[in-house]
Amino acid sequence: MSQGLPVCSGIQLKTTPHKCLHLSVALGKRSLVSHRAFLVRGNKRVCQQASPCPAARATASTVCSTAASSKDYRDRKPEDVHILVAGATGYIGKYVVKELISRGYQVTAFARDKSGVGGKSDQNSTQQELDGASFYFGNVTEQSSVDAAFSKPYDVVISCLASRTGGKKDSWDIDYQATLNLLNAARQNRAAHFVLLSAICVQKPLLEFQHAKLKFEAALQAAGDITYSIVRPTAFFKSLAGQVGIVKKGLPYIMFGDGRSAACKPISEADLASFMAECVSDRSKIDQVLPIGGPGRAWSARDQGEYLFKLLGKQPRLLPVPISIMDGSIAFTDFLVRFFPALEDGAEFSRIGKYYGTESMLVWDSQKKQYDADATPSFGKDTLEEFFRKAMLEDGMKGQDLGDAAIF
Repeated sequence: MSQGLPVCSGIQLKTTPHKCLHLSVALGKRSLVSHRAFLVRGNKRVCQQASPCPAARATASTVCSTAASSKDYRDRKPEDVHILVAGATGYIGKYVVKELISRGYQVTAFARDKSGVGGKSDQNSTQQELDGASFYFGNVTEQSSVDAAFSKPYDVVISCLASRTGGKKDSWDIDYQATLNLLNAARQNRAAHFVLLSAICVQKPLLEFQHAKLKFEAALQAAGDITYSIVRPTAFFKSLAGQVGIVKKGLPYIMFGDGRSAACKPISEADLASFMAECVSDRSKIDQVLPIGGPGRAWSARDQGEYLFKLLGKQPRLLPVPISIMDGSIAFTDFLVRFFPALEDGAEFSRIGKYYGTESMLVWDSQKKQYDADATPSFGKDTLEEFFRKAMLEDGMKGQDLGDAAIF
């Protein structure tokens, strides 16, 4: 695909403070095109170009960012507020885009050429699914591609980026570096606010992706020239749906130990998207770290298993798995990694499995050294009971494919 920043030619026309009209001038075989991407508005390609030289970018940044920096965007109507959403086709990202559009914001969705589970969605299907948005198709792991997304000024940048597997390299490439690429471009182009989708589990960082997320959070908080809202949600409904099919077949629900060692206050994708949209306009959320859960009580694994069987009108069949089995798996894979480094992600996946089986997705009280369900804020209206009911009785698992994130 292709996209829209001016090729550095020394020619640039400026119109209103909100818009820039760029003229690209081919220089024969000495074209300055360094990469290609598409900026799409609706279903139309706006312009085709490449990364500008530093001088052109400085000029564009000064001219285009005037509107975003001259006044608090929160004082403007939503239709006059421009938002870029990265990770727009992810599980949460697509709900965030739709929520922002429903509120009247001007939204640009940053996505890959091939997105979704297994890369099954192409540009056309992405545009159809997120109707009402503008589109930029690029690669978040390349700073030049991210820079090219900012061919127009944005008041707010929202990152819903997350590693697909939780593997070590993927975590640092996406949860840290790609998100940092986005922050660099946002700051260079004088965006006013950055909303980050993080995770509540970074409170007790034992896994690689948690360390990567925390390192980016620190960079965002230290930036100084852009405000932020760091959203740390508890478990998503989807992450608790993995055993619905198993229970439907009459097989036992699997849990670590007695099933009470970990709990969460799960939140639906729609409610989380609504909360993130609130971070765009709510001044009380400026420069805040925001743990958030869904409505209702905290649920342990045992609670979930028992409720699923209750929906079927059957006696619970719960299969406790000793935590020592996972410890043995971690020790074994760590041993193999000494001789076969390529297996290091396998060891990390074992750690992830144990973490989610033994650590709660609730606010951590560092003084009492325990998780606190009461201190975990609740938001929204969707309940886990209703989600499970639909999943068990109404084929409500549509759209809940875990894909590469099945390990979680």
